[in-house]
Amino acid sequence: MSRFINGDESWVYGYDPETKQRSSQWKSPGSPRPKKARQTKSMLILFFDIRGIVHHEFAPEGQTVNAGFYCSVLRRLREDIRTKTT
Repeated sequence: MSRFINGDESWVYGYDPETKQRSSQWKSPGSPRPKKARQTKSMLILFFDIRGIVHHEFAPEGQTVNAGFYCSVLRRLREDIRTKTT
């Protein structure tokens, strides 16, 4: 069982906070407060074994996860396994 590697994909959400300088603007006293952060959504592809994470990467924004893309992910996973076991 210790040689098994499992994989999973999941959408993860993050927040991209604006700096104070980027978010500064003139507004009237009655206008609503500006939003200080924007939400981002990315697909995380994660592979792990009994000891922990073996490989992880985020799919590029707008990338369709098809057979070709997933094969390239598996090639990078194979390289990570080779470098971690030698």
